[in-house]
Amino acid sequence: MSDFIRRIRSDDEGQDIAEYAVMLAVILVIVVGTIRLIGANSNTVFSSVASAVAQ
Repeated sequence: MSDFIRRIRSDDEGQDIAEYAVMLAVILVIVVGTIRLIGANSNTVFSSVASAVAQ
C-alpha cells in the first residue's frame, strides 16, 4: 500500500487538457468580470468629466 501512495505522489505527468480548459475558463471569467466592472466605472467617470467640462 505504501508503494502505491509513493507512486501516486511522485507521478509527475503533465496536466490534462481538461485542467487547461478549467484554468482557461477561470481566467476568462476573471477577465470578463474585470472588463465589465471597469467599463461601468469608466462610463460614469467620463460622463461626470464631460458634464463638468460642458459647464
